[in-house]
Amino acid sequence: MNNLDKYNDIFAQVFGAKVEELGDSYSKENVSAWDSVHQLNIISLMEEIFDLMLDPEDIMACTSYNAGKEILAKNGIEL
Repeated sequence: MNNLDKYNDIFAQVFGAKVEELGDSYSKENVSAWDSVHQLNIISLMEEIFDLMLDPEDIMACTSYNAGKEILAKNGIEL
């Protein structure tokens, strides 16, 4: 499983999302189930799966599928 598959799997676990649903519009503003608990679950899984410790700023900024990808890139994780 490559890193993108692992990242997509996080969203499948947290939201039950399918890969086809993920993209630019998959965000806090457009996903009714996205709340603070789901956001923390995303962060927790990202940290566990990619062996990271994210900064509070990154945790707060992870409000979309694309933002999460940018945070991982910033931390040296290629998707």
